[in-house]
Amino acid sequence: MDTWSRRKFLTASGVAGGVALAGGATAWGVNELLATGSSGGTGDASTLVLVTLYGGNDGLNTLVPAADSHYRDLRGDLAYDEDELLPLGEGLGLNPGMKGLKKLWDDKRLAVVRGVSYPKPDHSHFRSMAIWQTASPSGPVPSGWLGRWLDHEGGGDPLKAVSVGATLPPLMAGETTAGAAVRLGGRKLPDAWQRACSELARVDGEAHPLLRRAGASLAELTKVSAAFDGSRKTDREDPGEPRDEDDGNDGASAGGQGELGAQLDVVAKAIESGVSTRAYSVSLGGFDTHANEKATQSRLLGQLDQDLTAFLERVRKTAAGRKVVVAVYSEFGRRPKANANQGTDHGTAGPVFVLGDPVNGGFYGDQPSLTDLTDDDLRVTTDFRDVYATLLRGVLDTDPGKVLDGHDTTLAFL
Repeated sequence: MDTWSRRKFLTASGVAGGVALAGGATAWGVNELLATGSSGGTGDASTLVLVTLYGGNDGLNTLVPAADSHYRDLRGDLAYDEDELLPLGEGLGLNPGMKGLKKLWDDKRLAVVRGVSYPKPDHSHFRSMAIWQTASPSGPVPSGWLGRWLDHEGGGDPLKAVSVGATLPPLMAGETTAGAAVRLGGRKLPDAWQRACSELARVDGEAHPLLRRAGASLAELTKVSAAFDGSRKTDREDPGEPRDEDDGNDGASAGGQGELGAQLDVVAKAIESGVSTRAYSVSLGGFDTHANEKATQSRLLGQLDQDLTAFLERVRKTAAGRKVVVAVYSEFGRRPKANANQGTDHGTAGPVFVLGDPVNGGFYGDQPSLTDLTDDDLRVTTDFRDVYATLLRGVLDTDPGKVLDGHDTTLAFL
């Protein structure tokens, strides 16, 4: 069994979770329950929500340098006019579909990190996403960056990191611990199991420590099942399932999900319920826009904007929600020059957005030049590990060097 398979999670009545056990076995059983321990809410801790835009979002038509004449020369009919954009300053504007993020910018709750990628960028979806999810640009490693955070700081508890979707992304698989996956559209834990788990969770305080841990784990299972069950969809597909090519999504997903709002609804309910999770992963696919990009990307960015801003406005009504930080990234940007199909091909650097009440809004990193290109690609001006290091230190209260193989350079957006 390969490394990732050993770390996958079994779905149990709609709630999936587990850890990589000695010898490579993974199952939802007594050993796993003993390993998870118990937890009781995030308290004063911050929460990270990581949003992956699968397919390679076109950064130049997201954060648009319309004041630069070279932009129109390169983009032709794919270019936006300056008066169509939502101005941020420095000759840059947001895509017109991102009015909610513009308000966050005006409120100093949106940081835009420019020119983000990794050393020696790769145009492959698979390779590039593997680098972003493992935070290892130098070569393959068997763990994701949030999985390694779990190894160091999670206390063996997979519920500290939760992915909303059908499968667990590699970024949440550690060497000794992996996060949990919550699948939309699943059934709730059956009532008989709820009653059995509740009874078994009642362990005498003088019992053996392992029995107390088992009881606490069973109590946590019922708690998480109840917290997540209220957000399950009943009449729409699981966003982790493959989408029909004719469902109106013109961009290829390259691995992403749809229904971002439903995923964020799960996260919001979990935060409101005091679930102990510190890091969540959600995603949106469709950004591989080789043709007819303008309408497709504008629609997807509009969905992203609407769902993110609604989520933040909802959760900031609670103390825990006001400590939420959202980070949005894609595996690469697109080439500066438009192709012959009114689209753009795989590129390199792009912007990363960081949102939330704890965020110091503004620009971070330099805007890549449109005249100083490398092999017709944008130059990288910000190392993606600087973003991760900042999130690890500022949100997850962790020394980033422990997770990022010694990389601890941070930015000032937190």
